[in-house]
Amino acid sequence: MAEYDLTKTIIPYLDRHLAFPLLAHLVDSGLFPVDDVHSAQYELAQGTNMVDYAVSLFEQLHPGEQIPAEFSAKREKAVSTNERLQQEAQAVLDVIENPDVAQALRQDKMQNLQYLKEHYNLTLEQIRALYNFGQFQYTYGNYSGAADYLYHFRVLSTDNDLNTSASWGKLASDILTGKWDQALEELNALRESIDARTPSTSFLVNTNEPSALSQLHSRTWLLHWSLFVYFNHPQGRILLLETFLTPTYLSTIQTSSPWILRYLATASILSRKTSSSSSQSTSTRVRHSIREVVKTIQMEEYQYQDPITKFLRELYVEFDFEAAQKELKEAEKIVGDDFFLSEFREEFLDNARYLISEAYCRIHHRIDIGDLSERLNLSRDEGEKWIVNLIRETRMGADARIDLEKNVIEINRSPLPIYQSVIEKTRGLAFRTQALGAAMARTPAGTAGQFDNAPEEQQQPAVVEGAR
Repeated sequence: MAEYDLTKTIIPYLDRHLAFPLLAHLVDSGLFPVDDVHSAQYELAQGTNMVDYAVSLFEQLHPGEQIPAEFSAKREKAVSTNERLQQEAQAVLDVIENPDVAQALRQDKMQNLQYLKEHYNLTLEQIRALYNFGQFQYTYGNYSGAADYLYHFRVLSTDNDLNTSASWGKLASDILTGKWDQALEELNALRESIDARTPSTSFLVNTNEPSALSQLHSRTWLLHWSLFVYFNHPQGRILLLETFLTPTYLSTIQTSSPWILRYLATASILSRKTSSSSSQSTSTRVRHSIREVVKTIQMEEYQYQDPITKFLRELYVEFDFEAAQKELKEAEKIVGDDFFLSEFREEFLDNARYLISEAYCRIHHRIDIGDLSERLNLSRDEGEKWIVNLIRETRMGADARIDLEKNVIEINRSPLPIYQSVIEKTRGLAFRTQALGAAMARTPAGTAGQFDNAPEEQQQPAVVEGAR
């Protein structure tokens, strides 16, 4: 399954610290030689201030060799820098954590800065010490401390570029400490900032590139970082569908990162059974996500395809149940090996079998349980129990009846009224038309060809520490 591993594809869009969990997963999965993965970890660690971690990786790669003296010098420099930055940041914290100061601060940042300068001689340059120390703590591997200092910095700072950089750093810190509710809040705030961007606002290091291209790069990075949040937060899969299926981010996937279709397809499969059984609590976009995802898979199969996307294509485009069964076997292995999806292997299989059953029952009125069990990659007894539970738990129970003597399922489904068919085919047409009109109205004159000469190299957001 190494040919389907996306780690090498995804890492260039992550901060180096976010890449460490992916590489650690590769060590456990055994998809690649362990020494090669340790070499990649060592290369990444050398660009941080986590000296002890880098030393441990060096010892694993070069057992018995003497540790280079450069590590000792780097450790001493890191300790002295940490002490200096901590003193500078603490001087600011002592002021803003004063109860009298906390009560005097308001929503207006300019007013707060004026108050701090007049009463405590605290300048904007001194406040930046919070950012510098938070950034250093991040490179040091103290992600919890980095999140606190970056948060305090954003409360006071009026520098938009540094605030944006601090937001990326705060998001990364919350991800690495597993604070998924806070990470989701940061992710939503960043997405709103990027979507509301004006031409004068910079989210990337290279401020000379066209505004629309810069925004595309920012959204591409956000898509990759959001995978950590959406596949760990309890409501993440539903939220992923609601975000990724919006015209803006679906266009970003098609333009710059078609491999994200794996996670979009998986989220639609994981959410299908839930959205079908409790349609009142899910949005229209989520309930009809499979349809939208399959359309996108068809359009982008020349750029990207794997057994997960092929499974949906065979099931909903070709209606080839044998091919879908074959692709599901391969998809199960991919889900089990993927860093973001491995925890959902059993849930993925259960929902995929539900999709096969749903599609099979839609085009048959009388179904042999043994035949359906075979298509679900289950034994006859397992398939019978699974099908009984499926009919009991879902809406199929109103239309299906099991004849255990003949070992068949009889489907008595009334035909769909013609007006309902028209509604289904035109669902969302008015909304998509309005969204297209609004997008055309927002496009400034002369920007239609901005992507014609787009550079191949992706730019990196100004996070607290670069991935390169």
